[in-house]
Amino acid sequence: MSTSFLDGRPKLAFYGDDFTGATDTLATATLAGLRSLLFLRVPDAAQRQAAGPLDCVGIAGAARSMDAAQMHAELMPVARFFASLDVPVTHYKICSTFDSAPHIGNIGAALRIWRETIANPFVPMLGGQPNLRRFCLFSHLFAAEKAGGEVVRIDRHPTMRCHPVTPMNESDLRQHLAHQGLAVKAVHYPQYLDPAALEGQVDALGQARPDAVLFDVSSQADLAVIGGLVWRRAQQQRLLAIGASSVVQALAAGWQACGWLDAPRPGDAARIAPARGPVLVLAGSLSPITALQIGAARSYDKILLDAQRLIDRDASYLEATVARIADGLRQGRDMLACTAAHQGQRQLLSTGSASQQLAHACGELLRRLLQAVPLTRVGVAGGDTSSHALKALDIWGLSYLGNLSAGVALCRAHADLPQLDGVELMLKGGQMGDSDLFELLRNGTG
Repeated sequence: MSTSFLDGRPKLAFYGDDFTGATDTLATATLAGLRSLLFLRVPDAAQRQAAGPLDCVGIAGAARSMDAAQMHAELMPVARFFASLDVPVTHYKICSTFDSAPHIGNIGAALRIWRETIANPFVPMLGGQPNLRRFCLFSHLFAAEKAGGEVVRIDRHPTMRCHPVTPMNESDLRQHLAHQGLAVKAVHYPQYLDPAALEGQVDALGQARPDAVLFDVSSQADLAVIGGLVWRRAQQQRLLAIGASSVVQALAAGWQACGWLDAPRPGDAARIAPARGPVLVLAGSLSPITALQIGAARSYDKILLDAQRLIDRDASYLEATVARIADGLRQGRDMLACTAAHQGQRQLLSTGSASQQLAHACGELLRRLLQAVPLTRVGVAGGDTSSHALKALDIWGLSYLGNLSAGVALCRAHADLPQLDGVELMLKGGQMGDSDLFELLRNGTG
């Protein structure tokens, strides 16, 4: 490894548009050998000092569940902070399934906000993340139906095509993003066969002044080619890159190809020990994968949450629910609180506003539970639920401990309050994790 490369100055800064995806990017950067920490808001001077020297600075947010005005208020302070770091690559981390819409989580609106502090017209956008079995071929996005399941076009995916808030009904990402105000040109994976000619091809695309250039990702082998190109251009002028954690994977692969970073070895990933006390899981996701995980969570007492009463801020219901869950935890039982996945709940949560309100309410539920019962390990399922639940807590940062499953990390909380500092947190999106994920959270991977 080149010691001069990791010189104490950040090489990369990323904003995760939900907390679950942000922890996956944190894991990716840490496993690549980068000193990394995920802040939950723009850090103050004391928090930056406590974090120490960092090669990768992350901030987790909730832009995926926001409209354009909310996104501007959320992203501008982050954009200014990253600009002050003068970091070569700013990564706007989005979901690997690109779920977004003109009215919520608009990627075009986000890009325009970032461009207020990043002038470089070259905006690389990576489609696909092979380790999660997401692939982009000739600009069309494909994703596995579930862990180990068939890979299908995203507009035929049984979950993403009927997502309650951001259904994916177009597989060509150029067309999908055009509805969000973006003009996108594309580089298709056969062009990677001649890396020497790739620079000229990208320059030619740039003559049309597109908002972004979409890069296919057909396999892990594509990542080093893309990462090398992105890094060379970032040395000339700091740039914005958009995509899933594959953006960091691509940069790391490029740095490894140059000998600046060591390639990870089999067995480098940390093993996770069993929990040191009762485990709490809060599941706000209604995805079929999360439903399978709930069904397989045999070690937990399960409590069904009434989404409507939580959204209505029914004080007596919230108080009784907190008391019931806290009582089980005090008795040493693992507790799983989940939104009932019946048709009425799905219809209720089919709008962005209701989904946001439920996520906020789940955040309040988690805050009260952690005040009532000291816990050492907590899991939160659902991208929006995770984002808003953690915003309700007085935690300022997360560092990576290990992976429970592909795309699902266990992290250590950094907080000023002793009862929160050191809590181990799992945040997972609805599509992430094997069926035994909640059992692994309890029993560990060792």
